[in-house]
Amino acid sequence: MAEVKLPEIADGVTRAVISMWHFGEGDTVRQDDDFVEFVTDKATFNMPSPFSGKVTKLMFAEGEAVNVGEVIAIIEKI
Repeated sequence: MAEVKLPEIADGVTRAVISMWHFGEGDTVRQDDDFVEFVTDKATFNMPSPFSGKVTKLMFAEGEAVNVGEVIAIIEKI
């Protein structure tokens, strides 16, 4: 199992809101697939999956705010 964390976004940006998950629990994701869409005060962006595997747990729902460095999902690497 591997943790997916919200990475550093930009200078002064410490949190983002999850606007859309591209994959759900139980789905298989490939490395570099668009995994989750975030919104900040300055921009909307997609974060790619850092690795391939099966999504076992989404830690936040769409519309929830996440701090940089927080675990947002768990993926079972394949």
